[in-house]
Amino acid sequence: MKVPLLDIVAMHAPIREELADTLLRVLDSGSYINGPFVESFESELARACGSAHAVGVSSGSDALIIALMALGIAPGDEIITTPFTFFATAGAISRVGATPVFVDIDADTFNIDPNLIASAITPKTKGIIPVSLFGQTADLDPILRLAEEKGVWVIEDAAQSIGARYGGKMSGTFPLAGTYSFFPAKNLGGIGDGGAVMTDDDAFAEQLRIMRNHGGRDRYFYDRVGGNFRLDALQAAILSVKLPHLRRWEEARRANAAFYDQALSGLAGVVTPRVMPNAYHVYNQYVLRIKDGRRSEFEDRLKRAQVAYAIYYPLCLHQQGCFAYLGYPEGAFPVSEQAAKEVLAIPVLTDQAEYVAAALKGEV
Repeated sequence: MKVPLLDIVAMHAPIREELADTLLRVLDSGSYINGPFVESFESELARACGSAHAVGVSSGSDALIIALMALGIAPGDEIITTPFTFFATAGAISRVGATPVFVDIDADTFNIDPNLIASAITPKTKGIIPVSLFGQTADLDPILRLAEEKGVWVIEDAAQSIGARYGGKMSGTFPLAGTYSFFPAKNLGGIGDGGAVMTDDDAFAEQLRIMRNHGGRDRYFYDRVGGNFRLDALQAAILSVKLPHLRRWEEARRANAAFYDQALSGLAGVVTPRVMPNAYHVYNQYVLRIKDGRRSEFEDRLKRAQVAYAIYYPLCLHQQGCFAYLGYPEGAFPVSEQAAKEVLAIPVLTDQAEYVAAALKGEV
């Protein structure tokens, strides 16, 4: 492709020497599991995000799983979340034996609609996992108020929104916890998988650390059944190098997003992203809505211009075969289902935004 969706190699180029030196430092240290590289990164991440604890884990998906395990979620429990997100959110709920309960999204932000959550709460509901999709937080205040009223917890799936803010507070740092992903394509990405759980709750943080080491407080002595959910020292060291550059990269994303907002304004069939008044969007993806059944037309324009794009997400979670047992019929979540037919993500961390906009307009 002439314009990739994300050029990670180019992104790393200015810090390549520092990254290479770090790789060798880890190699020469002989400390590859837990140890000083992980501890240092956890401290830096907690400080940068304004959280008491950052618990590094093996992936963003595992961050959700370990949080649910630490909470003792079990078969028969229900967790409310969105049907319009990456599979890991509902997959984690299912992995611990609980039941995902879906609630439709807000048409403007693609995030779970807070006004619909109360009607989904039952005596089996243990918690709510709102997803902060595409780099913008969910509308968290009403969700947190409802959770407190109903006596359930909230874990923000902030896999795509590190650096985003809601009312001045960092995404991923709201009670009870938030989870990050360091998948390479994320705003803060490793050179492999990684993740973190953020929390201000000391007791919960301790349970997370126990659960990531098979459930043992001390080696060969186990209080609970956990798993091998540790963050590799190599990934932690790389992330420590990249963390100070996160703001620069997000500013570049936001600048291109602002350009697209203006350049694509008024383009027939195209709706640019909507941002909540109290939100700071970091555009892990810049996602358009293509109305009137015209998405394939705009896909063809991008293909002709050799511009990469992606569809996040072509099928809602309640429509996936593995969740057929939940019994949701077609049309159960009309806003989510409509979004799946209309979304189109274009390159946002790129120096070719003008070319991308011209391609969408059919000018190249």
